[in-house]
Amino acid sequence: MGNLLCCVQVDQSTVAMKEGFGKFEEVLQPGCHCMPWFLGKRIAGHLSLRLQQLDIKCETKTKDNVFVNVVASIQYRALADNANDAFYKLSNTRSQIQAYVFDEHMFQNSTWMILLSRKNEIAKAVEEELEKAMSAYGYEIVQTLIVDIEPDEHVKRAMNEINAAARMRVAAKEKAEAEKILQVKRAEGEAESKYLHGVGIARQRQAIVDGLRDSVIGFSVNVPGTSAKDVMDLVLVTQYFDTMKEIGAASKSSAVFIPHGPGAVRDVVSQIRDGLLQGSHE
Repeated sequence: MGNLLCCVQVDQSTVAMKEGFGKFEEVLQPGCHCMPWFLGKRIAGHLSLRLQQLDIKCETKTKDNVFVNVVASIQYRALADNANDAFYKLSNTRSQIQAYVFDEHMFQNSTWMILLSRKNEIAKAVEEELEKAMSAYGYEIVQTLIVDIEPDEHVKRAMNEINAAARMRVAAKEKAEAEKILQVKRAEGEAESKYLHGVGIARQRQAIVDGLRDSVIGFSVNVPGTSAKDVMDLVLVTQYFDTMKEIGAASKSSAVFIPHGPGAVRDVVSQIRDGLLQGSHE
């Protein structure tokens, strides 16, 4: 019906390209326009002025010969003042933007580690380059985001192995340090234990010597005519029988006295008898 009445409608946020006999005449703004088709006038097409977003993913090669998948998000829109350029100069806007993004020298002149650490800076540089290129075609680049830079699967696996090896190396070093500290502390503990054990034995022996000295002095005073040697012989024989008594009284005793020679037992008996007889004669 609109064509019959020579009227056309242009929607909001949209402009239309008016041609006369195939030649561009003007940009039609939103609203109703007279289009006398019988005079060779027609609408060549419509162009949206709305903000558009292009999400692209492409594989590129970095300076250190690593293939990475770059995911970028580009927001752009056609400029109303240059709508005719945006409509006529480019046949495929999205393909053109994608070509400019991944032709950016910054991807080819940087290592992939630098790309990872400088995503925002690279996105800003890409946006500036795109703005210069696309403004000539009547487009404005609103925002450019480098969403992700992901290396090839083999590179990721190699990096994971490197990181795992580094962590294992650190763990082994920490474990060795812990074992070293444990051994040092154990050695210090053993040294301290032996020192205290030696101190205890020395004190024990000193106490025994003091007790024997007191016993000899007391016995010599109370029994006139006895010498220190007599008292020591009696003490030794007493201790010997006390030891034998304790061994015999124990039900599960495992102590065994082994003589040093064939006549050792006879020598012990003779020595004890001679000591007792000598003490009784005196």
